[in-house]
Amino acid sequence: MESKNMFSSERFKLIADYLKEHNRATVDELGKVLYVSPATVRRDLAEMSKLGLIQRTHGGAVFLDASNEVNIFVRIEKNANDKEKTVSIAMDKIPEFNSAFIDNSSTCLALAERMDFAYKTVITNGLQIAVKLSNKSGVNVIFLGGNIQYNSYSTDGSLTTEMMEKFHVDVFFSSCAGVRLDGSYETTMECMQIKRSAFKRADRRYLLIDRNKFDSSFVYRVETLDNYDAIFTNANDQTIEPYLAKGFRMINK
Repeated sequence: MESKNMFSSERFKLIADYLKEHNRATVDELGKVLYVSPATVRRDLAEMSKLGLIQRTHGGAVFLDASNEVNIFVRIEKNANDKEKTVSIAMDKIPEFNSAFIDNSSTCLALAERMDFAYKTVITNGLQIAVKLSNKSGVNVIFLGGNIQYNSYSTDGSLTTEMMEKFHVDVFFSSCAGVRLDGSYETTMECMQIKRSAFKRADRRYLLIDRNKFDSSFVYRVETLDNYDAIFTNANDQTIEPYLAKGFRMINK
């Protein structure tokens, strides 16, 4: 029988505590812990995701600690089809380049898998991206050193940022944790700092965001959207209309 006496805020805390201890959980698992229906759990997880407290996965959720990135493999799994569509939109609209920075996002990992980087230099702080590109012929891969974040399989911190300052690239490819009319956002200060550093060292800047990233609430703003040369997304016309009205170069087709 579903508990009728527990406020949603109480459930949020119990869900967060459970996820923090177990790292991830399914909807059914949380329902048994809270003595509520799967529908109630799904509603709670949807609200917690909007607040930036947890990360939804297929069939459940993982804990989103403010001090850690979500596991790269969870991010790859989440909304994979949307990421692929976003990459497809961007692929034939990016001018020729010889060097690039690619962030450690799962969307940019999808880009690295599909785009031809032969005879180009790629700088990245994403371990998965570095490994993926190093297995391709003719790609010069530079991996930024620093503190390795076990959840995101990436580097960040002062050493990573300092190393990035030594380079200059033609293009900057990045995704983000969330986007609002006032800018792109990240979950941690360290992630924000490395992206800001790379952003400044690039001639052209491209943001790739799937439709699920809009109007998400996070703390650390990377850049205002007018500073991107183009923002590629698979979001529908209605979603991007307020952004187009502000003059941002949103491309969804």
